[in-house]
Amino acid sequence: MSIFDAFTLGKLKLKNKIVMAPMTRSRAIDNVPNDLMAKYYGQRASAGLIISEGTSPSVNGIGYPRIPGAYSPAQIEGWKQIAETVHEKGGKFFVQLMHCGRICASENVPQGGEVIAPSAVHAAGEMYTDSKGLVAHETPRAMTKEDIIKAQNEYVNCSRLLVERAGVDGIELHSANGYLMDQFLNPKSNLRDDEYGGNFENRARFVLETAKKVVDAIGADKVGIRFSPYGAMNDVEHNYDDLVELYTHLAVKLKELGILYIHIVDHTGSMGAPDFKTEIKGTIKGAFAGPIITGGDIDSKKDAEQVLEDGFDLAYMGRPFISNPDLVDKLKNDKELTEPKQDLFYTPGKEGYTDY
Repeated sequence: MSIFDAFTLGKLKLKNKIVMAPMTRSRAIDNVPNDLMAKYYGQRASAGLIISEGTSPSVNGIGYPRIPGAYSPAQIEGWKQIAETVHEKGGKFFVQLMHCGRICASENVPQGGEVIAPSAVHAAGEMYTDSKGLVAHETPRAMTKEDIIKAQNEYVNCSRLLVERAGVDGIELHSANGYLMDQFLNPKSNLRDDEYGGNFENRARFVLETAKKVVDAIGADKVGIRFSPYGAMNDVEHNYDDLVELYTHLAVKLKELGILYIHIVDHTGSMGAPDFKTEIKGTIKGAFAGPIITGGDIDSKKDAEQVLEDGFDLAYMGRPFISNPDLVDKLKNDKELTEPKQDLFYTPGKEGYTDY
């Protein structure tokens, strides 16, 4: 079983089982994908599948400086150029839709947007802004039911535009790492007492309703989703009583919807998250019975193939792709990897982005 073998993902023929993980890089000036980004993704098209950096479906979802959106004509044209560049080099490309919710500074929100979340719960920590440096996260306004429906429709509209006009191969719903969808799932950030809060079935409602609407719009074979069970990123509770029941419920319902894959984040190790308390990856795999992408701290062929040996389908790799656009070739030929320059992860220019 080799990580370099081809893999059939729904209707897509992937040239290998290596997935380039979504990584915020903050190069989208005015939140519009650009030529520099097209070059960056094109350089890494040897991955079996590229999942883009988190991309906002709404002006309300822009939490970080210079992250892209997919809600304006200019943004869709930018993604079209990127998709064409990746496709010309034989790659497959999904855009990850990430609404930041409460993980946001008001200085980063475009005109006409506001900071909203399931509940008016302030997130600990700080957010970088180009105008003021680090500032505290904004306390969000709790979403009304009208806000919920509007947000779901924004996911749908962007998904349709990305697939039908930009020509991407599919979209990934970001329901991990403490962003909006995960904020609904997590009892620390979701204090609602209506049908979207309380027990795990209610907390899962926003995610499952949104997933169904997106599936109805673009087809189940073009929809994936990312989860981070036991994740502690962005001030969410990493372990709670009904966590296993929640993710089992999500996996079962997503199987019924027939979505393409589930992507499970593992931030244990270098990312500093607590160890998983249960075999949650296997639990999700068993309940979903479809393709699972997972990984965590992979920087060698041996590590990547261990993911396959553990019973999963595709291995994601993140930071090694930053400084090794030819990562697949280096892994295949046991070449030494270049270390990334962390101080250039989120800067606006080409240095540390396309010049490795």
